[in-house]
Amino acid sequence: MGYEIVDERPFSDRLVLVAVRWTFLDANGDTLTDSNPSYLMRCEDSGLRATVRRRNMQANRRRDTKPELALRSALHRAGFRYRVDYRIDLPGGRVRPDIVFTRKRIAVFVDGCFWHCCPEHGSRPSINQSYWSLKLARNVERDAQNTKLLREADWTVMRIWEHESVPSALTRVTEALMTCAEGKRATRKPRMASLFASCSPSSG
Repeated sequence: MGYEIVDERPFSDRLVLVAVRWTFLDANGDTLTDSNPSYLMRCEDSGLRATVRRRNMQANRRRDTKPELALRSALHRAGFRYRVDYRIDLPGGRVRPDIVFTRKRIAVFVDGCFWHCCPEHGSRPSINQSYWSLKLARNVERDAQNTKLLREADWTVMRIWEHESVPSALTRVTEALMTCAEGKRATRKPRMASLFASCSPSSG
């Protein structure tokens, strides 16, 4: 037997009304789902809530999320090669961007709208607000710190929201890669020009 929480609403400071839909196996081994949810009253810190929270946290992957996989696939089809979940050791700490172009020093993060507080689609749970507000605030603070550390180390940092379309994200990353390549060529030209000048007969 299993269950699915389909709705939950605060009833008082410590009590929450929970709508649960139960699933169970019949005599033939087929899964049946109760068409009408059952309503339960629970305390905010009950074991049921802890179980659901733990399951949700486990489902939140640090890498290989669907938006990240979609962007990586598009980049690979476009001919780009990169590192995944690559650890970058910096003077102020360690950072693990989702996609890393090591030679061009470009770090790409694909941020989930909920976990990283997207200004367009970010939302705060109505249940246990003190817990979630603190956790999400820490995520935003860590994002800002990681971005700061990378930029201080002369890395280009790109943050892409999960709601952004794959073509748009691909275009942004491609433009950053091309800009980086052009910048490197521009910095090499003066050195080559001085080398030719030193080797010319007129240089004495």
